[in-house]
Amino acid sequence: MTSDKSIPQLGLGTYGRTGSEGIAAMLEAIEIGYRHLDTAQTYNTEANVGEVMRRSGLPRRDLFVTTKVADYNLDRTKFMPSVRKSLETIGVDQVDLLLIHWPSFGGVVPLEEYVTALAEAQQQGYARLIGVSNFPIALLEKTRALLGNDAIATNQVEIHPYLQAPNLGDYARKIGLQLTAYQPLAKGEISGDVTLERIAAAHDCPVSAAALAFLMAEGHIVIPASGSPANLRGNFKGLEVRLSDQEMTDIRRLDRGYRRINPDKSPAWDD
Repeated sequence: MTSDKSIPQLGLGTYGRTGSEGIAAMLEAIEIGYRHLDTAQTYNTEANVGEVMRRSGLPRRDLFVTTKVADYNLDRTKFMPSVRKSLETIGVDQVDLLLIHWPSFGGVVPLEEYVTALAEAQQQGYARLIGVSNFPIALLEKTRALLGNDAIATNQVEIHPYLQAPNLGDYARKIGLQLTAYQPLAKGEISGDVTLERIAAAHDCPVSAAALAFLMAEGHIVIPASGSPANLRGNFKGLEVRLSDQEMTDIRRLDRGYRRINPDKSPAWDD
């Protein structure tokens, strides 16, 4: 873990990793080499992340932990108490990255209110870095206007080979903002894809590793989730795969704007 704005490029999404099985999966991930754990107030995994941190035996500085403020906690009266509760549940004084999980639907809570609270959480030492999730370009621009151009470290959004978000990606690259891809394997739906199978075979790696290698080569952070030791190892191999320019082009052609996560509270997406 570093003191700058860098985020480990491959992390572990902990959604669904509840109970003792969830703890076992996270400990397996740590054994494999994962050092970035992504949780949220809505996942019911903050306590498990804290337990895994303690059981791992690793120094706190070696683990990068992200959590997210739920959209029902964006009101100023709830925001900071919810952050303190998250820290207490995880068992840390500070998380490495604190995100707004979803923007307030319909602007019920003004953007200025909750992004200012996010910055205050950082100022109070509750978070080393801050960022957002599920923010389209319009809200990113407003956030930067409110907090400063370099205030946020990432925007966590759904990105995978079938939803590559070129408009958001181009904007993020232009302003120097890294995107974090959640559901980077489209919840396993890329399995069996002819193009990815061919490329994975050429690199003697799982399809998941080829897909993650592609997203990381595009400059994204990836946080695949899995409870399977074999899949955890396969995903981690993405760090070793180097794709050719032609292979990158071939995977770019798979983009079809296929969005899996699109609840009623979603903002107006750019892609």
